[in-house]
Amino acid sequence: MDKTTSGWVNGFLGVLIFSGSLPATRVAVADFDPVFLTVARAAIAGALALVLLLAFREKWPKPGELVSLVVVALGVVVGFPLLTALALKHVTSAHSIVFVGLLPLATASFAVLRGGERPRPAFWLFSGLGSLLVAGFALLQGVTAAPVGDLLMLGAIIVCGLGYAEGAKLSRTLGGWQVISWALVLSLPVMVVLALATMPPSFAGTGQSAWLGLAYVSVFSMLIGFVFWYRGLAQGGIAAVGQLQLLQPFFGLVLAAGLLGEAVSGSMVAVTAAVVACVAGAKRFAS
Repeated sequence: MDKTTSGWVNGFLGVLIFSGSLPATRVAVADFDPVFLTVARAAIAGALALVLLLAFREKWPKPGELVSLVVVALGVVVGFPLLTALALKHVTSAHSIVFVGLLPLATASFAVLRGGERPRPAFWLFSGLGSLLVAGFALLQGVTAAPVGDLLMLGAIIVCGLGYAEGAKLSRTLGGWQVISWALVLSLPVMVVLALATMPPSFAGTGQSAWLGLAYVSVFSMLIGFVFWYRGLAQGGIAAVGQLQLLQPFFGLVLAAGLLGEAVSGSMVAVTAAVVACVAGAKRFAS
């Protein structure tokens, strides 16, 4: 398997894992405070990352890499989880799909600004069309009017796109799983203190589904998904592989159908096919 193909495979696996993030967060914030959920998931993932780094005796990041790691931490360890958790107190996970549809464009934009990539004009055409298809499909499913939630989700997309692009750029020298691991470890002391400070006095009213949601976003969304995602972005190109995020909302719907027995409509299949075509077009004109 060549490097570019490997990048798309790794990126696909990362997106598949991330697909359960918003539904899991939605379930978790039903019983957990959004701030506690954010710092707790980062603390749990950070502890696991520290064990991995020690077990493999990874070298410390260079001083010049620390600034990028801080940007990654602020974007994907703190910013996106916190803003989405707060937003999902106001909007449904279905509503958030509108904004997830903008994430590939945000990632591609930061790939140009921070990663030095220069996709061809046709790339932006396919990327924009794919984003419009995802957003349009989500709007047709029915969304609620919640300006606060919308602003929080928009902020989440911006900081996430920056964190993705910055982490992918750093992955070329530091390594994919090492980037997210070091970002988590840098955040760990603060996250542990904040987790203890925001911990509720009792977990008596916390349901099993909320605990499962916390476990998913801590282990899969916060750590394992990024192992594949950053490797994929570094190998296949940030702007190009980032377009795979257009499939994330539909993966979430497929998971809902398989696990929850929800119906999959013909329109979903049609739009998914069109989005796949946009991703293929973006891949072709990415460089």
